[in-house]
Amino acid sequence: MPDVTIEIGGRSFLVNVADGEEQFLATAAQMLDREAQQLNAGGQRLTQDRMLLMAGLMLADKALSADEELRALDRRIASQTREIERLRALPAHNAPAPAPELREVVRDTVPEGAVRRAQELAAKAETLAGEMRDA
Repeated sequence: MPDVTIEIGGRSFLVNVADGEEQFLATAAQMLDREAQQLNAGGQRLTQDRMLLMAGLMLADKALSADEELRALDRRIASQTREIERLRALPAHNAPAPAPELREVVRDTVPEGAVRRAQELAAKAETLAGEMRDA
């Protein structure tokens, strides 16, 4: 088991660590050091014990908040999974109708006879409207 020196809040500590855990320790020490640096930046002169205690409590608070967020996300996923399962269990005739497909009508897709007939009807309607105005 190697001894590793870590620095937290400007102070060095010699820590005995299991083989292969050096990187984990370094990462954890960096997290603790960031919290300790915030405490030191506040201008307070803390004892080593107090600095480590406060930095540890700050990290614990962040861990608890993250844990609560994960639990809330787990509850939301479980709720959505239940809703998906409920919807899948519905008979096909109760399934919501698909949204209507919108298509742009292009002159080439409408038969020429229908276009001509619509134009004739429009002309008659305009004639009738004109006669109604004149009457």
